[in-house]
Amino acid sequence: MGTASAWTGGGGKQRRPPGGAGATSGDGGTVTQAMPNVTRNTRQRGEVLALLREVDGFHTAQQLHQMLVARKARVGLTTVYRTLQLLVDAQEIDSTRLPGGEQLFRRCSQSRHHHHLVCRRCGSTVEVAGPAVERWADQVAAQHGFTEVGHTFEIFGTCAECAR
Repeated sequence: MGTASAWTGGGGKQRRPPGGAGATSGDGGTVTQAMPNVTRNTRQRGEVLALLREVDGFHTAQQLHQMLVARKARVGLTTVYRTLQLLVDAQEIDSTRLPGGEQLFRRCSQSRHHHHLVCRRCGSTVEVAGPAVERWADQVAAQHGFTEVGHTFEIFGTCAECAR
């Protein structure tokens, strides 16, 4: 099985004052607009969010940190991890784990609940609806008396391009 190590990207940087309305998300909006439930919005969090808006596919926190370093952003790895968790909790980004346990992050184009097909080799991702999965999850939960159920569902395989 492949790892996430081949999934990378890059970009540029703007210097902004830290915190509050001055922290930008990289697309002209403020971090406060992008992460309204976050109590302290900083330039570093804005850098992470801006990068996630620019890159495709799932990436590890370490890969995202390396991309930020390459663009001369002064963001520590711990800040990247904390920001990613805040964004996951705010449902601004998706998170999944590879079968080996490595956690990956991605900003998705769909705001509604969806699932992913993920290529093990290149990391390309396809967002898919899964109404049959939704019905099955609800049915299994109801059979066992569970309520307020959530789930994640990703399918890992090899994309058509990598299979050639």
